[in-house]
Amino acid sequence: MCGLVFEDLLEQGGLKEVEKNNKKKAEILFDAIDGSSGFYRCPVEKSVRSLMNVPFTLEKQELEGEFIKEAAKEKMVQLKGHRSVGGMRASIYNAMPLAGVEKLVAFMKDFQAKHG
Repeated sequence: MCGLVFEDLLEQGGLKEVEKNNKKKAEILFDAIDGSSGFYRCPVEKSVRSLMNVPFTLEKQELEGEFIKEAAKEKMVQLKGHRSVGGMRASIYNAMPLAGVEKLVAFMKDFQAKHG
């Protein structure tokens, strides 16, 4: 299993390239959250945000269930946050392609347009 992971990392250009891609994915997602005029909110101070797990909430907490339900229809699953914290959490580890993050951001913008 480790060998397959290492092969994949090398195919992506090595650790420096993977890090660059992870930073880009996180930047795109955090920019969408921060640029939503408060519709989406990240509860984590900017200086300590993760490149791998991006938690966020909705300004209107009552819409969170609808967000999860509509996202699932678009085959975006496992977005529900931890039961003790609530909200949503997007895990964008190494295996998540940039296209997956772009799809989520497009969905978020569409959801905001419908419910904002």
